[in-house]
Parts: sequence; C-alpha cells; structure tokens
Amino acid sequence: MQHNGAGETPNGEPPPLSFSAAAPLQMATSRVRRFAQEGRTVPPQPRVMVVFSAASDTEKQGDAMLGADTGEEEYRKPAIPVPNLNLGKSLRTLDAPEEFPEVIPLNVGGTYFTTRLSTLRRYEDTMLAAMFSGRHHIPRDAEGRYFIDRDGAYFGDILNFLREGELPQRDRVRAVHREAQYYAIGPLLESLEDTQPLTGEKVRQAFLDLLPYYKENLERIVEIAKLRAMQRKARFAKLKICVYKEEMPITPYERPLFNSLRFERSESEAKLFEHHCEVDVSFGPWEAVADVYDLLHCIVSDLAERGISADQQCIGVCDKHLINHYYCKRPIYEFKITWW
Repeated sequence: MQHNGAGETPNGEPPPLSFSAAAPLQMATSRVRRFAQEGRTVPPQPRVMVVFSAASDTEKQGDAMLGADTGEEEYRKPAIPVPNLNLGKSLRTLDAPEEFPEVIPLNVGGTYFTTRLSTLRRYEDTMLAAMFSGRHHIPRDAEGRYFIDRDGAYFGDILNFLREGELPQRDRVRAVHREAQYYAIGPLLESLEDTQPLTGEKVRQAFLDLLPYYKENLERIVEIAKLRAMQRKARFAKLKICVYKEEMPITPYERPLFNSLRFERSESEAKLFEHHCEVDVSFGPWEAVADVYDLLHCIVSDLAERGISADQQCIGVCDKHLINHYYCKRPIYEFKITWW
C-alpha cells in the first residue's frame, strides 16, 4: 500500500504498520516521532509481539502476530518448534549402586534365611549374584528382609551348596535341580547331573531318543484312558498297546534261519509286511540293547511320575495274517489305567 503526503489513508486513518524482519521496532518508533514533530496527536498503538523465524531477511513476515482489540493476545507458534526439554518424567534415571550389609536377611516365598553377602555372590554368573550386585532393585517385606518370590522349600539346599559345596540327598535331587536351573547356578547343575537319579535319567533318555514319538504316544495313552473312563463312568480304563523291538514282523519259521531278529528283505517284499496292529497305541521298532521290558518300565514309571497308576500284562500277539504263511507276531499288552 502506498502512503499519501500527510501519512494518511484516504479515509483519514493511519495506514497499517508494515514490518520487515530487519527492523520492525525502528519503523514504529520513526512513525511516532514524525507525528510528534507535526503537532498531531499520536493515535493509540496496538500491542504487538514480533516473532522471528529462521527465514532470510528478504522474506516477508506477513504472518507476524497482530494485536487483538479485546485486549486478549493471540500468539502464533514459532516457525521452528522449541524442543520439549522436560524429559525427566518419561525416562527412569539410574540410581546409584545399592549398598548391601555383610549379613543378608532373606524372605524366600515366606521362608526366612540369613546368609553372608559373599555367599550369594559366590558365582558371579548366577541370578543371585546379579540380584545382589547393586544394579537391580530388590523389594523388601514389612520387616526389611529382601524378598524373593520363589518357593523356599529347597532354597536351603541352594545356600548349602554356595557355602561349602554340599549336595542334597537323593530324594531331593530333582527338585533342587529345578531350583538350580531357575537361579542359573551352573556348578550346582553340573554336580547334580553327575549323581543319581539324574545320571540314570540321562542314560534312559539316550534310549528314548531312539523313539521320537515316545512323548506323543504317552500323551495319547493318557487322553484315551481319560476319555474311555469318562464315557463308561468307570474307575479305570483298559488299553491295548503294541510294543515290539524288531524292524518288521516275523514268524517262528524264520527265527532259526537268522542269528538275530534283523534280516534283509527287498523293498517290494518289505511293503508286503507293512501293516498296523489293531491296538490303541504302538511303540517300535528300535535298535538298541534295551528290550521290550525296558520300554514298558519307562512307560509305567513316566505315568507314575504324573500321578497316574498303570498296570500292564501281555495278552498275546497281533497274529494278523500278512502273506502266505507269514503272520504278525508283535506282542500286545493290556494297560489298566486307574484314576482313583
């Protein structure tokens, strides 16, 4: 907009101020001084606030803020946002390492223990050493004992090993082994795995690894027995289970011809002997010294480990006709699963 000689617009009002980014306040001061020299009344000046942006001096600042007639000031956000520096509430600051007393009172699942700090830090790569390293917060109970939310029934065995390397009694080995796994105490795990019954379990598992379907079949035994007992509203259920070691069924006529139960047949002949015995679950074959009775012992003991009572007895063989004079001679066992 152009100005007239008197510095007024055609309607007699002073023209609006036009600011540049270089000197907005200097222009306003010059206009007031010119009104004073001419003896004219200086009109009331609106209240303004100038906002500087990162733009160059040659760019117009038409978006600068204007004053409000009502007296309320409206502010525009600056062109470059101001970063929020109040980050303390969203980030958790690291506390200084916690100092522990030499004697540590513990509350492990409601069971109280007292031990030295050096005992808990005996092996640095364990969970207990990490907990009491000072880097982690450990809650306390109402009496100030450090609380560990774990069953304390076998924690005494853990402390005895950390103190002097003492191992638990045989009937507690499995349970202490589970606790050692939780607390990640490697030396205790190695010592327990070299003692009974865990050593025997490793040998037994090496045999069961020959039957990759073993655990799946064990689950099938439990499910079938449960469903059968519920359907019949009975206290127990009976299942037929085939357990055989040889690679394929044979007849008594073939046994004298071979020194062992293993013999070779062509692929076409082998297919003639493929069949499934009419049983609920079948185990076999496998190649190992362990025989059928060893596998039966595994099945019964693993069911007992789950609190399921099982009795078994041989009730005959499959005796299914295959081809010519060949009949299946796989043994069939009857399992009686008692539920209560």
